[in-house]
Amino acid sequence: MLVKTYGYAVYGIEALPITVETNIGKGINFFMVGLPDSAVKESHQRIKAAFTNTELKFPRKEITINMAPADIRKEGSAYDLTIAVGVLAASEQILEEEIADYLIMGELSLDGGLRPIRGALSMAIKAKEQGFKGFILPKQNAREVSIVEGLNIYGIESITEVVGFFNKTIDLDPFQYVADDDAYDCSEFAIDFEDVKGQENVKRALEIAAAGGHNILLVGPPGSGKTMLAKRLPSILPQLTLEEALETTKIHSVAGLVGENRGLLTTRPFRSPHHTVSDVALVGGGSNPKPGEISLAHNGILFLDELPEYKRQVLEVMRQPLEDRVVSISRAKMSVEYPAGFMLVASMNPSPSGNFYDPNDPNSDPEYIVKRYMNKISGPLMDRIDLHIEVPAVRFDELAKGPKGETSFTIRQRVMETRKIQEERFKNIPKIHYNAQLHSKLIEKFCRIDEIGMAMLKNAMDKMGLSARSYARILKVSRTIADMDSSQGIAAHHIAEAIQFRSLDKNNWLE
Repeated sequence: MLVKTYGYAVYGIEALPITVETNIGKGINFFMVGLPDSAVKESHQRIKAAFTNTELKFPRKEITINMAPADIRKEGSAYDLTIAVGVLAASEQILEEEIADYLIMGELSLDGGLRPIRGALSMAIKAKEQGFKGFILPKQNAREVSIVEGLNIYGIESITEVVGFFNKTIDLDPFQYVADDDAYDCSEFAIDFEDVKGQENVKRALEIAAAGGHNILLVGPPGSGKTMLAKRLPSILPQLTLEEALETTKIHSVAGLVGENRGLLTTRPFRSPHHTVSDVALVGGGSNPKPGEISLAHNGILFLDELPEYKRQVLEVMRQPLEDRVVSISRAKMSVEYPAGFMLVASMNPSPSGNFYDPNDPNSDPEYIVKRYMNKISGPLMDRIDLHIEVPAVRFDELAKGPKGETSFTIRQRVMETRKIQEERFKNIPKIHYNAQLHSKLIEKFCRIDEIGMAMLKNAMDKMGLSARSYARILKVSRTIADMDSSQGIAAHHIAEAIQFRSLDKNNWLE
């Protein structure tokens, strides 16, 4: 008897349909074909033990499992339940009438229970598109995928429930979507900008970065508050939209980071990999490609502390994702893409000793050592960072007697108002939501400046030796500053403020 059950393979963050054909014939043997990996082949033993421990019968006949299409490699243990249901239906232990209406995925334990799987949200979205009636999966994943409307989600604890469901001996209610109790609220952040005393120019730069989605580099001596400021940046970012939450959760689901019984991610990711991270761990990849840190930071922040300490090769592989906001991973038999629309926030000391270069201080590092330290970061990478800001050490009187700063809630309200202006401006342009995403044609359209501003910008480029990419970055930052002022046009003082944020470019920062 031949029975077909259905599952999905996840490549990148997209799900590809897999048909599991189960045929039972004469003889005693077990064959599995269709390019399964070792974990899939081992499902035979898991299924056999699960049947024994739940008083189901494993057929003592010749069982052939074909996983189509045969040219796509099937990996992982998530096909256990798909195969098990096929075996049960082919051996007439369950009714097969409605099996084709359901997507069935889950890892079996030896006692017949189900363990959570990766990529469930991607599967559910694809199942809805392909017209499946429902999705049968482990209970731990049910909340994660319940946001998908028009698809019945059945969270299952054991294989006996699946048998009862298809044999109509038990009734299962579809899982109802419940919003996370920890929905985004700025007041719930343990750290707040009001705790930061002084550093008004740095807080201004961070607000500009948040308002326009710009990359930012903080340069200052140890103890000046670079890491403290960077960690507070998520508290002033706008709430995730539903579209952003779905895409971000899909990536984390594929990586297995959503967690059991969790719904959509409600806060923007903040990823802070150690400086020993490899290039594969940062951008993603491996023999079976998985998302890296830059994709896990999608719609959020990637914080690189002590930037020069990262291997140069690791930093250089970020150049293309910073520009294209997507990372492409090619292998001999496939090519996958992961979104990588993150804000890069980096920090570094200005010299090996940690202090700014001072020709009048005999204890500071010599100029050539400071230049060599700065040269660890390539010019092309520096060009892709919109704002460079010096973070001076905080004076004692500011720490001891200085007033508290503005709260994150207050700053976030201004950021959201600025983002609303940008959303309205770009509402008819696909995939463009804020100023940092503008490409050359849109910069020309939306970042026009008057003759005074043009002269100021030309003078700055000549004196500072800025690149064409730096020119584009200045215009985009100027557009954000103008939006923060609710200004239709970009004025000269907007250009002037944006130019000062390029003061750390290679050939002028020591002057």
